Formats: sequence, C-alpha cells, structure tokens
Amino acid sequence: MRPEHQKIADQAVRAFAERIRELRGTKGWSQERLAEEADLHRTYVGGIERGLRNVSLWNIAKLARGFGVPIAELIVRSQNARLK
Repeated sequence: MRPEHQKIADQAVRAFAERIRELRGTKGWSQERLAEEADLHRTYVGGIERGLRNVSLWNIAKLARGFGVPIAELIVRSQNARLK
C-alpha cells in the first residue's frame, strides 16, 4: 500500500475505534457486554477499540446489530475523530 493510502486507512481505523467506544459508552456497556450483544469475542472488541483490527463488513454488521443501530451509524465520524 502506498504511504499516503496507509495513512488514510490508519486514520479510518482510529476513527471507527473511537466511534465504537463512544457508542458503547453511551449505552454504559463494558467491552464484554458489547461482545455478547454482537456475538464477537471480547478480546476482538478490545482490539477494535484500540485500533488494532481492520474490521470486516460482516463484523461491522454484527456490531450494528448488537448496538441496535443501522450500519451507517457506526461509520459516522464522532466529533472528536476526524479524518485529516
């Protein structure tokens, strides 16, 4: 991957991680609770929130279902996580 594309991808992963943390926080859920609701492993959820995972569309759909929101709501950038 070209360096400029890698930078964009890294920023997107970080923004997504922050959005998941933000939504989980609004629900007052632990990572374990989110993992249960989304049918994912708790360490995987932790990896997502730390920006260590490149999440597949399948798992994005599982997270959306777990939160009870449309997929688009997970993609919307939070006010604090802007792509530069």
